[in-house]
Amino acid sequence: MDQGNTAFMLIAAALVLLMTPGLAFFYGGLVKAKSVISMMMLSFGAMGLIGVLWVLYGYAVAFPAAEGTIAPFAIDFSALGLTSLLEAPEGAAFPPLAFVAFQATFAILTVALISGAIADRAKFGAWLVFAGLWATIVYFPVASWVFNFGLAEDGSFAYGGWITHGLQDVFGVGAIDFAGGTAVHINAGAAALALALVLGKRVGFQKGVHVPHNPPFVLLGAGLLWFGWFGFNAGSELAADNTAALAFVNTIGAPAAALLGWLIVEKFKDGKATSVGAASGAVAGLVAITPACASLHPVWALLLGFIAGIVCAFAIELKWKLGFDDSLDVVGIHLVGGLIGTLYLGFFANGTGLFMGGGFAQLIVQAIAAVSVLVYSFVLALVIGFAVEKTIGFRVKNEDELAGIDTVLHGEVGYTLAD
Repeated sequence: MDQGNTAFMLIAAALVLLMTPGLAFFYGGLVKAKSVISMMMLSFGAMGLIGVLWVLYGYAVAFPAAEGTIAPFAIDFSALGLTSLLEAPEGAAFPPLAFVAFQATFAILTVALISGAIADRAKFGAWLVFAGLWATIVYFPVASWVFNFGLAEDGSFAYGGWITHGLQDVFGVGAIDFAGGTAVHINAGAAALALALVLGKRVGFQKGVHVPHNPPFVLLGAGLLWFGWFGFNAGSELAADNTAALAFVNTIGAPAAALLGWLIVEKFKDGKATSVGAASGAVAGLVAITPACASLHPVWALLLGFIAGIVCAFAIELKWKLGFDDSLDVVGIHLVGGLIGTLYLGFFANGTGLFMGGGFAQLIVQAIAAVSVLVYSFVLALVIGFAVEKTIGFRVKNEDELAGIDTVLHGEVGYTLAD
């Protein structure tokens, strides 16, 4: 067993887990002061609930070990409660539980990302019900479609998801999603759009009314996200090698270029480059490079980040034009950024991209993967969201929203400035 790679994976898992508290700060700073506790609790609630579900059955659904199967039709029942994974097979590169821990953090973060679309108006208990159902019905199967590293008898992992392995059998190349552009960002962004439609607009929804109450929180959250993202991207190689190093470098370059791209758009549009724009641009670049981090030359990663920063800066305006209240721009950053990063590979992926010596096949499979995950997640999130709304109610009362939901839902306030 390679102790170096085992340590690398465990450290990467810890970095990715830190991303969810980082997301809590990022989202918390973007809402109004009277909703900051509620907003951050949606992320911490996801950590608690999804962490438990992953151990009980999430991993067994997402990684059924059988090659070529489509979850949830092939559940590894021996892995329920992780019973069969306590001992490492002889010759394994690392303990199976190291991989379990790493993938658990992906599941937690993906669910938490959705919460940004329903800020200021969602009930905490209803959110947990939705989160548990969506993780079970959507995330765990989609993770299998994309990742599904089946544990072979020799302890090695092999691709088995239909998006990566199955499409390769048909088109000669499989979709590339190294760290979760489809499974994490398109998945969460599509669900966020669905929930925004289910819960409707905030009271007084119009441009300029809801402004971030704490930009330093936003910057802190973005910094923690960027720091954790090195585990997210480089850790997905499952080994400390040259591919991990490439992913690491691209996780520096792409968000840096996206940050600049977003600020340029802000300067030309509004005359000022903002701190929230810098943070949002960096996150947009991180989202876009996620599927592509191990398959791009660093120069093409810079271009991807720059494009993502510019496009996402304009994409967040869609909610005002189309009339859906995606409170914290999950759609504009994660859905759009995930689509950009996923489709970009069809043109610039090393060796297989259209402009890198390949044909149209890579672009076709990237599009199939993106659209499949988007439609699956959006439709089921819409159904689950409406079911929760019609049964236990998802949205708080308008008067509670106006008064501030921190005290209504949690009996706490974010800031006590005087006794």
